[in-house]
Amino acid sequence: DADIPRFAKLGVIASMQTSHAISDMLFAAARLGPERSGGAYAWRKVLDAGGVIAGGTDAPVEAGDPRVEFYAAITRRTLEGFAGPDWGLDQRLTREEALAILTSGSAYAAFEERDRGTIEGGKLADFSVFSGDWMTIPEMDILRSQAVMTVIGGEVVWEEGSDPLNKDIS
Repeated sequence: DADIPRFAKLGVIASMQTSHAISDMLFAAARLGPERSGGAYAWRKVLDAGGVIAGGTDAPVEAGDPRVEFYAAITRRTLEGFAGPDWGLDQRLTREEALAILTSGSAYAAFEERDRGTIEGGKLADFSVFSGDWMTIPEMDILRSQAVMTVIGGEVVWEEGSDPLNKDIS
């Protein structure tokens, strides 16, 4: 915990995959001990201290599913909805913060914030569209939402019902 304020002070970017918190939940405290596990997966503390987080999927170690990463960031619960005792629910992120660490935070960490990370004029427009609005739907519905479109470089390269094998994305 004492090191967390140093992230902002030193300009260190925390690379944190939110799915780790929900996949490690059942064994982290036993392996790290209660003192150290209390400072693990400390997203809220890092952001509140002015730090920058670059979120990611850690594929292939984790599923590589953005739905899981977003859900984990806002709930800190397993895919079944379980949260262990003292599992740091106070470290959950808002939906806006979760979206930011997974988009603009990652672009910033890659020195690509001028080209990626937000949807605005002049940027590359690489994004996926899902069947539900993750900013408003119930938390468990995020996991049930389905991809309906993928846009790369501003061009629709896949739409629900299309044959992705017949689309040139080179």
